Amino acid sequence: MKRLFIAAMAVFAVCLSAAAQDLDAEYAKDLLRAGTDAPQFTINDTDGNPHSLKDFRGSYVVLDFWATWCPDCRKDLPVMKALYEKYASDKVVFVGVSFDEKPDKLADFVAANDVKWLQVSEFKKWKGEKTLKISDDYHVRWIPSMYLIDPSGKVVLGTVMTEKLESALKGIR
Repeated sequence: MKRLFIAAMAVFAVCLSAAAQDLDAEYAKDLLRAGTDAPQFTINDTDGNPHSLKDFRGSYVVLDFWATWCPDCRKDLPVMKALYEKYASDKVVFVGVSFDEKPDKLADFVAANDVKWLQVSEFKKWKGEKTLKISDDYHVRWIPSMYLIDPSGKVVLGTVMTEKLESALKGIR
């Protein structure tokens, strides 16, 4: 009986893993591929200060596309915070690319949730496939979506799964 239970649990774990892979295959299929030049951008933070991808040249950059109103993004926030705590350094920079419309709402959420990494936004309405410039450039049709950019500005990974992001971050330690 014990062996049957263990076998059933193993099958269940494989099925869960396959389901997660299907999510990435479905929602990340249009994201930029590894080796692609990451599109340059200059976007303001909540205080109106501009930030460009080129400012981080020489470091790996995690781009986390999200919004405060997105339930899946809120669900992933503890994982992203843990990844930030574990991997952020001079070598790895985290940048949140928010699809929030109001700087004060984003700033309040970030402060209330102790989000420590840089947050930028175009502060315009995002409509999924009717996109903003940054979401169009990065082919973001679903949030949360994440990219890992290498120090030379090439895409290492585009995904909707924090597990894949963490695996890629482990590889650069």
